[in-house]
Amino acid sequence: MDFPLIHTNFWDAIIAVPVVMTVTQLLKVFFKVPKIYIPTIALAVGLIISVFISHRHNLVAGLFMGWFYGYAAIGSYASLKTTIITYRKKKN
Repeated sequence: MDFPLIHTNFWDAIIAVPVVMTVTQLLKVFFKVPKIYIPTIALAVGLIISVFISHRHNLVAGLFMGWFYGYAAIGSYASLKTTIITYRKKKN
């Protein structure tokens, strides 16, 4: 089996991950989702966006990049949250 050719473009690098983060946060706020499920929701949103929008003609590429979108959003959120908490502690 050959690996799919996946090009990372502007969409992948700059837009998709913030979109996943935003949609996940909106779902969290409007549907009162417990915190334990948020990473799973981010992963699902990343997979849905990737498979059905950005890589709709290549399922393997869509799944691969969907995992990237979801986990990049999870990591970015965790990093941002840790940075803000640390900043607030140092400020006090």
